[in-house]
Amino acid sequence: MDLLKRVSEIWQEFISVPEITIAMSVSILAFTVLYYYMIKFLSDNESGALTALFVIIMLVSAGILTFFGKINTAIYLLIPAIFIIAIMVLYSTEIKRVIWSRKNSKMVDMRNAGTSYDEEKIQNCISEIIKALQNMSKNDVGAILVLSNGNVPNQILDSGVKLDCDISSELIESVFFPKTPLHDGAMIINGTKIVAAGCFLPLSQKVDNIPKDLGTRHRAGLGVTETIDVMSIIVSEETGIISIAKAGRITRYADYETLKRTLATYYWQELESGRR
Repeated sequence: MDLLKRVSEIWQEFISVPEITIAMSVSILAFTVLYYYMIKFLSDNESGALTALFVIIMLVSAGILTFFGKINTAIYLLIPAIFIIAIMVLYSTEIKRVIWSRKNSKMVDMRNAGTSYDEEKIQNCISEIIKALQNMSKNDVGAILVLSNGNVPNQILDSGVKLDCDISSELIESVFFPKTPLHDGAMIINGTKIVAAGCFLPLSQKVDNIPKDLGTRHRAGLGVTETIDVMSIIVSEETGIISIAKAGRITRYADYETLKRTLATYYWQELESGRR
């Protein structure tokens, strides 16, 4: 009975004054949207335990706030606020990647700047990239290729040499040939074009994610995917092993089929975007 009585009292307070009703409705809507995106963000980053903890905290806070009306509500607004701040600190790189993705989606998309994609051209790009990667792997030539969506910041592009040329295995291999001026930097690929080469990338700050036998090249290839929604393919200069980095995670020992699937996924997205 006490529970029903308390619920009835809350409802009467909610509908008694129109101004209060509107203010509470807006607050409920705002917090609902905020909590939805927080839970979605945690789920997308495979944080099931934190998601469950977040939901439990919200339910407990709501229960206490509802049935102990004499307690200062500001105390219980601090609980989710502190939790949200903690998530922002723990997932700062992931949040930065989301922000960059949103920001650059509003910019002029380089993919549609007078360029049309067709399946034959895409298949040729995939073949040329794989050919170059396998040749460099065989000869222990180090390389970093970044597969972008027109969303690489200008400061990264400006750190290298802008090329804006068609993709070919000969060009890729010549850029990364040892002791050439651009071989130490990264090559930025956007659709069917090589946008720039010799670019400097941000290094990964998650040292625990990188095996001890991997060096600066792999930290750079991984680091750019932590802050920007891109993929990178890294060839080790010491072992010739090909690795693929995406969303702050690295996969080693990429063979022909893995490279083909990765590039096909990237280019079919490009093709669909070019058709729209």
